[in-house]
Amino acid sequence: MKQGIADHGIPNYRHFMWSVLCAVRELGGSARISEIVEKVIENEGFAEEQRAVQYELSGVSILEDRMGFARSALKSIGALNNSERGVWSLTKRGLTATEEQILDWYRKEKRERTRRRRAAIVEALPDDEDADDPGALSDDEDADDPDRWKSDLLERLQAMPPDAFERLSQRLLREAGFHNVEVLGKTGDGGIDGVGVYRLSLVSFPTYFQCKRYRGAVSAGAVRDFRGAMTGRGDKGLLITTGSFTRSAREEATRDGAPPIDLVNGDDLCDLLKKYELGVKVKQIEDIRVAPEFFDQF
Repeated sequence: MKQGIADHGIPNYRHFMWSVLCAVRELGGSARISEIVEKVIENEGFAEEQRAVQYELSGVSILEDRMGFARSALKSIGALNNSERGVWSLTKRGLTATEEQILDWYRKEKRERTRRRRAAIVEALPDDEDADDPGALSDDEDADDPDRWKSDLLERLQAMPPDAFERLSQRLLREAGFHNVEVLGKTGDGGIDGVGVYRLSLVSFPTYFQCKRYRGAVSAGAVRDFRGAMTGRGDKGLLITTGSFTRSAREEATRDGAPPIDLVNGDDLCDLLKKYELGVKVKQIEDIRVAPEFFDQF
């Protein structure tokens, strides 16, 4: 069904600002666009006919387009953020904001945007590119220990409440390419904390994960318990810990005749958080030197 902007029963994007924010909250604080769209449609009870309404020229779904505007508006007021990999996540502000607050913030942000545009007509905006980044490390900080950041990061991870660590793992898996990642809320050594769908070319399969905030080493028994909890559900498992794995645990994870369990220890976890820039900032330092040998060829 293609049509222009008419009375099709689809709210404007300001309505979707609250709907989208609530959807991301329900999805654990982070989500891919497709997950947000499906959750909003489920919560709002939109019919398939409404989802099928498209702009006449572009053929884009009006409903999904307005959700897109809503996401951008939420980002402009600092309630949502998005990564290069298409994962949208709550900020501290978006975690507790009310519907009245986000609409008020957006009205103020629009007024400020208008003011800046008008000011730009008569004079250039000040260049603040050289402003100090309060979150960046100083050049000589931790120079003697380049891996100090990992121990600091692990301390922070181990101090997180269990449910917060599960949500962080959920966000990490989304950034790594998993879809429909869900925290199941299970507890106990043998429990499953969540599940996500990993797609490899034309094949996709569910992967169950368990999160352990350990300072020590995870034993072979914990690996066996996790595999037992997966019985009858799926064959792919991922065990994430802030600690390490004993030799017997690593052997148990790849034991012949048993479904393999992929292991992510604390060091691996730090590298993944750095790779996807989750709680880790990397400062690139430009090192410029003259190459005398270049001039010798003339």
